Amino acid sequence: MIHIEQIRPELTWRLRQQVLYPNQKLYEMELEEDEQGIHFGAFTDTALVGIISLFQQGTSFQFRKLAVLPDFQKTGIGNSLLKQVEEYAISEGGTLIWCNARVSAIGFYLKIGYAHTGKLFSKNGFDYEILEKEIKKPV
Repeated sequence: MIHIEQIRPELTWRLRQQVLYPNQKLYEMELEEDEQGIHFGAFTDTALVGIISLFQQGTSFQFRKLAVLPDFQKTGIGNSLLKQVEEYAISEGGTLIWCNARVSAIGFYLKIGYAHTGKLFSKNGFDYEILEKEIKKPV
């Protein structure tokens, strides 16, 4: 059984490295803005198996560094983490949530309601597109 809870930023760094940047050093995983973000972890019993970080800019929220350990991918953990940050953003007055999606992950995001913006870029050897989704309180 998976449970999601808010975690300290430094608890995200190891998974960021293992899943997203295996060739980089652990100390390189810290984001300058980590202290301004809200971070969530997905746990099985006591093991951290998935993470996501959320940053607010007015009514717009950007999620970053969604990572799920390979053995737990395709089990719904990524969806659960995204649902958690969307609900959090809505509770804080958010109307838009967006991300810099790796091109290899775009299909995953499109299936759960994110839309293309056509804004493409490359960074650190990866190709990205900015994807977004309008969010609002359920009626």
